[in-house]
Order: sequence, then C-alpha cells, then structure tokens
Amino acid sequence: METQLPIAQALAEVMKAVGSIAKKDKNTSQGFNFRGIDSVVNAVSPALQKFGVLVMPTVLDYEYSTVEVGRNRTAMGHVKVKVTYTFIGTAGDTICATVVAEAMDAGDKATTKAMSVAFRTALLQALCLPTDDADPDASSYERSSANDVVPVTEIELKITNAKDLDALALVGQYITEHKNGYSPENLNYLRAKFQEQQAVITPPKLEKDTNEIIAVGVDA
Repeated sequence: METQLPIAQALAEVMKAVGSIAKKDKNTSQGFNFRGIDSVVNAVSPALQKFGVLVMPTVLDYEYSTVEVGRNRTAMGHVKVKVTYTFIGTAGDTICATVVAEAMDAGDKATTKAMSVAFRTALLQALCLPTDDADPDASSYERSSANDVVPVTEIELKITNAKDLDALALVGQYITEHKNGYSPENLNYLRAKFQEQQAVITPPKLEKDTNEIIAVGVDA
C-alpha cells in the first residue's frame, strides 16, 4: 500500500490508476455492448487496494413491486434501491456517494441486480471514469402497455381449462374488457370457443321420455 493519503487524494490516485473502462460485455439477445459490474469492479478493485480505500454500502431506501413485460405480460419482480457508498481512507476519513438504481428479474435476483447496478454507478460516477455513453443494463425489457392483451392462443387455453361457470365468466369478462385489443375475426373465434365450453359445462337438459310423462300423468 502507498503512503497514507487523505481519502480525497486517494480517490484521485485511484482515478488516475484506473483510467477508462471499455464496454467489453455483450448482450446477446438485444445485440449491444455494455459495461458490467464485474468489469468495473475488476478494473477498480486493485487500485482501491493499492491506496487502502474501503467501500461500505448502506441501503437508505428499498421498494419492491411486480410489473408485467412484453405482449405475453410476463410477471417480473421490480426493485428500486437508494444506497449510500462510504469510501473510507487509511486514516479513517470518509467520502460518501449516494445513488439510486433499479432492476427487474423473473426469479429472485431483482434485488441483487439492483445492488450491482447501484455499486457500478457509484464507482463510475464517484471516480469520474470515462464512458462512451449511457450504460445500459445487461437485460432490458419492454413494459406492457395498456393496449397489450393476452394472446388469442392463451385465451383459448383459459377457456378450455375453465371447469365451471365462474372460471369461464372471468375469461369472458377479460375478453369483454379488452375487446378493442383483438381483431373482429379473433373476437368471433373466442366467442365461439366460449360458447362451446359453456355447453360442455352446462349441457342442455334432456326432455323427459314420453312414456315417463304419460305414466306420471296416469298416476296423477
């Protein structure tokens, strides 16, 4: 480790030691390059160690919600975090940087992703590391708009799987509320399927056998 330096001077030395960080990571699904958390930490960590700088996170705020993305309305966990990173020098003096970040994930990694984005942002901005442009996340999603509807094939499956009138009514309610999102041909097709399943659930009552009716009349 170098001679003890005030934290501000130590961070200035870290900045000079690191220089710029190129976008070496590739998002294969969207086809763009990005600067991932590993690239940033791998570039900055040796310089932080050299000048004896520690970084400690403190989560100030946290918000979790669920959003729907894409035309299939896939449910995704959505996390927003506000984090203060404290850069601590060898003499115990500190400089703080507060950042906000968000991330989405279909599993249980939304919080981890958001924290990674926050740390990457703190390092890039606190150390003024040169960047080519705004740094996109490794994964990007298109949130569902109010006009997006469940695909016809999925609605058809919901109709077929409805085993009682209540379940079928819920599907019918959705079709009615979102009818503007379907073509007239698709609406007619879904209505026909709805009626078919309705007949399966509640078949028409068979008339009593004629002989039975006569017998009952005689007994009366």
